[in-house]
Amino acid sequence: MAWIDQHCHIPAGDEGAAQVAEARAGGVERMVTVGCTLQQSREMAATAQANDGVWATAGIHPHDAKDGIDGIEALLELPDVVAVGECGLDYHYDHSPRDVQAEVFRRQIEIAHRRDMPLVIHTRSAWDETFTILDEEGTPRRTVFHCFTGGAEEGAECLRRGGLLSFSGIITFPSGGDLREAAALCPLDRLLVETDSPYLAPVPHRGKPNRPVLVPLVGAAVAEAKGCGVEEVEATTWATAAEFYGFDDR
Repeated sequence: MAWIDQHCHIPAGDEGAAQVAEARAGGVERMVTVGCTLQQSREMAATAQANDGVWATAGIHPHDAKDGIDGIEALLELPDVVAVGECGLDYHYDHSPRDVQAEVFRRQIEIAHRRDMPLVIHTRSAWDETFTILDEEGTPRRTVFHCFTGGAEEGAECLRRGGLLSFSGIITFPSGGDLREAAALCPLDRLLVETDSPYLAPVPHRGKPNRPVLVPLVGAAVAEAKGCGVEEVEATTWATAAEFYGFDDR
């Protein structure tokens, strides 16, 4: 058995290669490194191509929606690019106008539908608006709510639309009670684990730069919340991610 960090942001070049090697030595055999801008998506695709066990996504984060999505779809043709995103709505920071965020989100949903590719969603302080857009556009058949930060009610709404919930290091924080409740109620085969590195390092590494090697700590917190064995979380999230991203061992 092995772990997959289904959402991280691996640095380019030697630093990224070192993080990948560290992760694989620590039992994290697969990583999906995620693009948030056109340039970062290019870098993630290059990182995936250069490192075994690493795949990439290509997308425009809501913070950067004001820059448009030109060039993203071409990156989806690359063999190691396996998903659209991360994309969605962020009304906490509002770095891009809300109407522009919504339009760019809709366009990436359309691309995921047309290409039958997984969709990686970022949503913050915008649950109702996110659900409205998904209901209007149709939720792609493979959709994950990355770094899930809702509670049981939001989790149920995500699941009702066919999405997966992906839990990050926040589930280990003292303030993560709502996340632990959501994880407890989420079927094990409908959840994934991630680091969202270099952010949100799990306890006891909180406040330090996060790395993919730490994803087993997230898995252990999920296991505790669900009252099941860590090995069960490891095996199930591995299989769920393989099916979700279309890896060859599904």
